[in-house]
Parts: sequence; C-alpha cells; structure tokens
Amino acid sequence: MTEPSERSSLKDLDARLKAARQRQEEASGAAREKRAGPSGMGVGFRLAIELVTALVVGVAIGYGLDRWLGTAPLFLIVFFFLGSAAGFLNVYRASSGQGYAVGYRGAEEDAAKDAGTDAGTAKDVKQDEGKGKQA
Repeated sequence: MTEPSERSSLKDLDARLKAARQRQEEASGAAREKRAGPSGMGVGFRLAIELVTALVVGVAIGYGLDRWLGTAPLFLIVFFFLGSAAGFLNVYRASSGQGYAVGYRGAEEDAAKDAGTDAGTAKDVKQDEGKGKQA
C-alpha cells in the first residue's frame, strides 16, 4: 500500500492543485470582466461586413435576373438600391442594439422579457412616479 510520507505528499499535491485552480478561476473571472464589451474594431468590422454583404447579395440577384431575363441594367439598379437599403437597416439595427429580434425590440426589453418582467411597464411606472413628484 502507500506509506505515510506518500500520503502526505499526495495531500500536499492536492492542496497545491486546488490553490492553482482557484487562482486560475479568479484570473479568468477578472479577464472576463475586463473584456465585457466588444472592441471598437470588432464592431466596425461587423458593421462593414453587414453593409457590404447586403450590397453584394442585392447586386448578385439583380445581375442574375438581368442575365436570365435579358433586361440590361434594370434589375441590377433596382436590387442595388434594395441591397443598400437592407445593408443600412442591418447596420442601424446592429449599432442600436436591436439585433435580429422580431418586432425591433431593444436589448433592454429582451433582457427584461427573459427575466420575466415587462420593461415597458417599468418605464411607464418610473415616468408616472416622476410626474407625481412634480405635481
């Protein structure tokens, strides 16, 4: 079996492993808190990709329809503007925090709904309380 000195060394090893794991968890938690939000460069690239992708898809559909139907630049122009509009809408939704939720709800309302409260009602109550104090 194991000798008493081996048991104490195993207990020592176990204690050191637990301490190292604790330090690792604390360090990763602190690093996670530092990186809470996305970087500016990442947001900029995302917005640029949203705009360019929508534009490329619109132009590709318009070009394909023009070749298939034999209409020179008609559909290319129409889908260029539709792709531009879709790209700007995507950029607006991404930058305002609306994301891709149905109904254009904001991030606050999504979080409140997930938590089981109604953000609109809470905002209305706060506004009503403020009006009551002024009167």
